Order: sequence, then C-alpha cells, then structure tokens
Amino acid sequence: MDGFRVEVSYEGNDNEIVIVQPRGYIDSTTCTGLEKIILEQITKKRYKIIVHLDECEYVNSSGWGVFIREIKEIRKNEGDLVLVNMQPDVYMVYETMEFSKILKSFESLQEGIAYFCSDSD
Repeated sequence: MDGFRVEVSYEGNDNEIVIVQPRGYIDSTTCTGLEKIILEQITKKRYKIIVHLDECEYVNSSGWGVFIREIKEIRKNEGDLVLVNMQPDVYMVYETMEFSKILKSFESLQEGIAYFCSDSD
C-alpha cells in the first residue's frame, strides 16, 4: 500500500457526515483498506458518507466496487454514499461506465455536505 492513505473526518451538527478521503490509487491492492473503513462506518451506524476524491488519481473496477457494494445497505438506513471533487480522469470513468446512474457526485466537498444537511431538515 505504498503511497496510499485514507483519512477520515466528520462534519455536521452531530458529526453524522463521514468524509473518507483516499489519497493515491484505488486498485485491487489498496481497495481493501478503503472498504474496511467504509464498513467500520456502517457498523457504527454512520450512513451519510462522502468520498472526497480530490487527491485520488485513479480508481479501477475493484475501487468502484467498494463504492457500490454497500450502497443498498446504506440507503436502506436512510443514508447515501456520494463522491465529491473527482479528478478529471476519475470523473471520465465515472461517466463512461455510467456509475452516475448509481452514485451521486458533486463538484465540491461543500456541495456534498449541503446534500446531507438538506436531507436532515
């Protein structure tokens, strides 16, 4: 996992919004660490998850699988997993593979946070 890190932070009135920020490449080698973090949040009943991709240069099919695999469980619990601030190459794959039909995306972290804040009103 050289060069790959994931940071987790929280936003919202009760820190109910989880911001997962991977840095580096998300591939078959690194995706297990990312998946573990997302599953930990679900176990803690945190279902409002933002994946902040501003420092992620590449996501392969294993990485996209991580985002999609738990989406049903997250939405069943009135949450969502959204992607924000994708690099152009990552965004191109997101659009080309039609992940936009499954996962919402926003251009900025602030828009992602606002999406969840408007959900709780």
